Amino acid sequence: MKTTRRQSLKTTAALIAAPALVSPWARAQDKFPSRPISLICPWPAGGASDGAVRSIGEALARALGGATVTIDNKPGAGGTLGATAMLTAKPDGYTLTQLPLGIYRLPHMQKMAFHPVNDITHIACLTGYTFGIAATADAPFKTIKEMVAWAKANPGKLDYGHTGAGTTPHLAFEEFAFKAGFTTNPIPYKGSAEILQAILGGQIPVMSGTTEFVPHVQSGKLRYLATLGSKRTKAFPDVPTVRESGWDTISESPFGIGGPKGMDPAVVKLLESALQKVSQDPKVLEVFDKFHQPVIWMDSAEYSRYAARTFAQERATIERLGLLPKS
Repeated sequence: MKTTRRQSLKTTAALIAAPALVSPWARAQDKFPSRPISLICPWPAGGASDGAVRSIGEALARALGGATVTIDNKPGAGGTLGATAMLTAKPDGYTLTQLPLGIYRLPHMQKMAFHPVNDITHIACLTGYTFGIAATADAPFKTIKEMVAWAKANPGKLDYGHTGAGTTPHLAFEEFAFKAGFTTNPIPYKGSAEILQAILGGQIPVMSGTTEFVPHVQSGKLRYLATLGSKRTKAFPDVPTVRESGWDTISESPFGIGGPKGMDPAVVKLLESALQKVSQDPKVLEVFDKFHQPVIWMDSAEYSRYAARTFAQERATIERLGLLPKS
């Protein structure tokens, strides 16, 4: 059968048009990543956050078929330096950051360079912190109720460490203190690793932070007084929540991975898919369990809605605690 000129022209046109039929998703898969990805950890090296982010980075590299993912620690400013970096980073998927809850709160308390909803592409949420209160083994109190009684008998003398002004461990403890009716002397640190050095070195008797202190509770150097979450932890079923101890304070803190605004939706989809694999990676789950972090999965769409909702809710929290700046 002979091929007509018209059929030949149709075939040629189809071949020319074929690249246009390839989806952006497929093109993104072909091109990304072609160089190392930088994943910012806005906390110091050595703490629970750093451990979790490094584990996520390693698993992300595997999920992307052997890509290179480097961890860039940018500690300070209450964990907001990763979000700040998104303002100048190219939206090409090669600069990503961990997104702690504080980025939705601190812009209500002080002028920040970024908007946590408009300036960030929320790619996926993976897990969340379990916050707790720990004390040295030789502290003059052994339970959370005894700590409150001691603090009331010694106004303003309860030193405690937290991860920075306006961070969740800081505000959760202050809300608890307000409801329990005692005053404190809060001492800020750049991250959990620094707090641990301080409390183990005897510089502070109490800390409010993520459960990076657990190994030292198990060794007997620290006491786990209470968890700030809504439920007792699986590993310490005998440790009460602050709420069930009599003070209605709950603080839970999901976190995920984001990039600059304006990212290619195909690259976002590719990273989202890879991060979903990360959330199921046995090595990552082992690290999450070590720090008592549950899996909290949200895809990009759900995480973006969460960000907008949380930004509004955090303003209400700051206003309730009387921490909104006076205009």
